[in-house]
Amino acid sequence: MRRVQLAALLAAVVVGAAGVAHAQDILQLVKVFGIGYAVRTFGPQLNDFINSMLLSRDAATRQTTKVVPILSVSIGLSAPGRATIGAAQVAGPRAAVQKVEAVAALDANYQGVFQVRALIPVDSLEPWKGLRRVVGVGVSAIIDLRI
Repeated sequence: MRRVQLAALLAAVVVGAAGVAHAQDILQLVKVFGIGYAVRTFGPQLNDFINSMLLSRDAATRQTTKVVPILSVSIGLSAPGRATIGAAQVAGPRAAVQKVEAVAALDANYQGVFQVRALIPVDSLEPWKGLRRVVGVGVSAIIDLRI
């Protein structure tokens, strides 16, 4: 198992050093290590891509940005519980963005009609232990992974 991890880490470094991330490489990493590992590995490239995309549409942010995992849990009456993981770009002042470890997504339904999702930048990869919002930081993009 240790050899596989070392080989995957070396492959990620080679891919990162080249500055090119192929969809097949990302998908393979997700299958082996999960979205959290893929976000840590390809986060900087995803962040640069999002910033370039926004700049090309005259919608660039002047704040510091970073890509982090989204950790979500469904809550609410008559809502079946489920947990999911994804990724998001957060934006805000540099010092605050550096504290963000993840985005907590609280999902609930209201009166069986409205589906509500609150996205909260937090300073922990375990927001279920204690939800600590990072003040001054917002979510600027959601990243969906097609599998």
